[in-house]
Amino acid sequence: MTPFDFIASIKRTIIAERDAVTELLTRLDNDALNRACELLLECKGRIVITGMGKSGHIGNKIAATLASTGSPSFFVHPGEAAHGDMGMITHNDVVIALSNSGESGEVTTLLPLLKRLKVPLIAMTGNNQSSLALAADSHLNVGVSKEACPLDLAPSSSTTVALVMGDALAIALLEARGFTAEEFAFSHPGGSLGRRLLLKVKTIMHCGSQIPQVCKTTLIKDALLEMTQKGLGMTTVVDDSGHLQGIFTDGDLRRTLDKDIDFHTTPVSQVMTTSCAGIHPEKLAAEALQVMEEKKINALVALDQGQVMGVINMHDLLRAGVI
Repeated sequence: MTPFDFIASIKRTIIAERDAVTELLTRLDNDALNRACELLLECKGRIVITGMGKSGHIGNKIAATLASTGSPSFFVHPGEAAHGDMGMITHNDVVIALSNSGESGEVTTLLPLLKRLKVPLIAMTGNNQSSLALAADSHLNVGVSKEACPLDLAPSSSTTVALVMGDALAIALLEARGFTAEEFAFSHPGGSLGRRLLLKVKTIMHCGSQIPQVCKTTLIKDALLEMTQKGLGMTTVVDDSGHLQGIFTDGDLRRTLDKDIDFHTTPVSQVMTTSCAGIHPEKLAAEALQVMEEKKINALVALDQGQVMGVINMHDLLRAGVI
């Protein structure tokens, strides 16, 4: 049996789908695109996506992308819509209907109902003269000259092009709304992105009695005892009002060992680091990570107008999933 060339087949498919996306650029109707974006941007309710079969799967993904980028959206199966789920669509919504042929029966059945509700309709089809295209307030031609499938049957290039168009609409709306990274994080609070964009220093810093803290007159030997007890590899050095004067770290200890200094008689103020970095407790934990990486340090003091509020280190960021 002659071995099949899987790599050549895979490359042909990738090239075919790439070419289909490139071809999409030549089919763009600026007026239709502007109209579609205006309808979506002005929507007072939700953007409702519908589609049958593979178009439905693509529609589900488009709805998810819109919802996570500041455009509230959900998917309605056209078959279910004809049996009760039409009640999910209101006159404040905008509907995006996907159908490569533009003649999917389950979708076209909804057209009179959508017209009766006076719901704006955006169609994504591959046929400008289809029932769905002609009924739409804006028709976006996402047709392809040929599927990547060698039989020209299985939806492949056509679904890729429809997905690209959906992503393009979502990004256009994102930019038009001035959607921010923090707003995006609120839609993804459980993921690493959400942690990086929402988690603040004050949430994970060591505070109160957990803060390693000594005064300037504390002897080095006692400062070492405080470092050992608190287990953060450093201690803050503060004045009588709790304002930071410096820090004493493991690195300072190693440098001190190279000098002829008596740990039992020398105050920590003589060997501490005075030019130490700090960060406000309200800052993002990701910003603390950036400071630590830039300064090549393992711990950072949280300060509010010079007052020591807490301490955060790399282990805290690692446990919190920021790293």
